[in-house]
Amino acid sequence: MSYREGRFWQPDVTVATIVVEGGRLLMVEETVGGQLVINQPAGHLEPDESLLDAALRETLEETGWDVRLTAFVGAYQWKAPLQPDGSGGRHYLRFAFAAEPVRHHADRALDEGIVQALWMTPAELQARAPQHRGPLVWQVVADYLGGRRHSLDLVQHMVSPEPL
Repeated sequence: MSYREGRFWQPDVTVATIVVEGGRLLMVEETVGGQLVINQPAGHLEPDESLLDAALRETLEETGWDVRLTAFVGAYQWKAPLQPDGSGGRHYLRFAFAAEPVRHHADRALDEGIVQALWMTPAELQARAPQHRGPLVWQVVADYLGGRRHSLDLVQHMVSPEPL
């Protein structure tokens, strides 16, 4: 596929949130393709939604936690490997944010596919690397732990004015 040939390619735009409290990370265990995997609270950007709003929404939907975004960690591009059954091969553009927990809604039902939200130390998360949903899970955490933090105002959401 080539843009010059008149075909348009679009990656899957996703957000992920690194929520930290007391040295532990808020993670989710989810079932994907029949496998139990570990990920940050993460998901796809919805139409007309800002990246910041998507990060807050996905974190609440997947963990039951309201959070306050504190920093932009980075943007990550990754192509999932093609699987023997022909699935996979999707391109992802992930925007990762750091956050602190504000309020837990313990009675809130979690998104479909989410088995549980859990708090893990970085060592516990790293020890379960074979279960990570993909390489971005640890890369984003490693960047955060390494001090990568950028101002949230680097992420802008422009809205077109309504026609008169």
